[in-house]
Amino acid sequence: MSYQIKIPSYTCGGEGCIENVPAIIEKEHAKKIMVFTDKGIRSTGLLDGLTKILDETAAEYKIFDDLTPEPAYQDVERVMDEAAQYEGDFIIAIGGGSVMDAAKLCSVLKGASYTVKDLLKDPAIAEKQIKTLMIPTTCGTGSEATCNAIVAIPEEQSKKGIVNDNMIPDYVFLDSQMIRKLPKAIIAATGVDALAHVVECFTSKKATPFSDSYAMAGAKLIFHNIREAYGDADNMEAKNNMMLGAFYGGVAITGSGTTAVHALSYPLGGKYHIAHGVSNAILFAHVMEFNKDACKERLAVLCDGVFPEFATKSVDEKADYMIGQIADIVKVTNIPTDLTEFGVKMEDLDFLVQAGSDQKRLLVNNMKELSLDDIREIYLKVLK
Repeated sequence: MSYQIKIPSYTCGGEGCIENVPAIIEKEHAKKIMVFTDKGIRSTGLLDGLTKILDETAAEYKIFDDLTPEPAYQDVERVMDEAAQYEGDFIIAIGGGSVMDAAKLCSVLKGASYTVKDLLKDPAIAEKQIKTLMIPTTCGTGSEATCNAIVAIPEEQSKKGIVNDNMIPDYVFLDSQMIRKLPKAIIAATGVDALAHVVECFTSKKATPFSDSYAMAGAKLIFHNIREAYGDADNMEAKNNMMLGAFYGGVAITGSGTTAVHALSYPLGGKYHIAHGVSNAILFAHVMEFNKDACKERLAVLCDGVFPEFATKSVDEKADYMIGQIADIVKVTNIPTDLTEFGVKMEDLDFLVQAGSDQKRLLVNNMKELSLDDIREIYLKVLK
């Protein structure tokens, strides 16, 4: 069996690394830059550091900040219409997953004859039109490394991933200054999302030696730093490690793919607008418990790498320990574990089961097949 992995061609890390942005602009001979962000990022002042740097270059720039969290494809189309009016030749995205996903879509849509709706039907038609630079402002989506863009589909009350290698970013800057003042709730949600990426990719049917290497490296960083990054706002070492771990998780996704945790979380975001990381966190331990008999050996290998002090334990003990760690991290970071807090009712169960089962792109990666009854039982555990 052959296998591959694709990663951004240039990645820069460390506090203050966005100071290197002018060198990239010069290298790419960029004259008109499209800056993707959102109003939340602008209100925190995070964008100011970037615009100050851009003001010192010879390039023009235009800011596109009318981006909504967890955007529907219609939201993306609206922003693309605005972007079409600007003759941009380079894209910089500074924000979370939704901002970076929109920027990646713009990189294959600007000047193209196809639309977002066309890509939902056939992602393979996408071709890169403009190069991109990603500056994540959370520690979890991994969007800065992936070829995926997730959009909500309101008429289906769910979400769908558009996947094409041409959307892999060209440049990535992992600057922990971007998350120095990140609210604890966002550290929790995005951090657990990153944890789901590495665990799911390591236990995916499509896992390869390449994806395993990145997933393992990410798991070591995230398991050992998420509590500290959440609990101590001044622990920049932990936050830097979380950014790196999230990036590794994104790279692992391109080589392997997430599984049933993400599949079952999509309807929660699509219909109830629960933040992506939170919906993953609610389901995470329950899905892994369901999967355990099919992937306990893989969880044991992950345990050996992340917690070598448990080397003498049995495979079952190691698998249970990893699932217990996941549950504990969700608890320590104060993420809700009950869907009723978000207005989800028992009468919504049939919708959830059907919508979750429709996420074939991810469910085929799961080591254990899920019947409709299995999916129902998992959702029932979080509808208390």
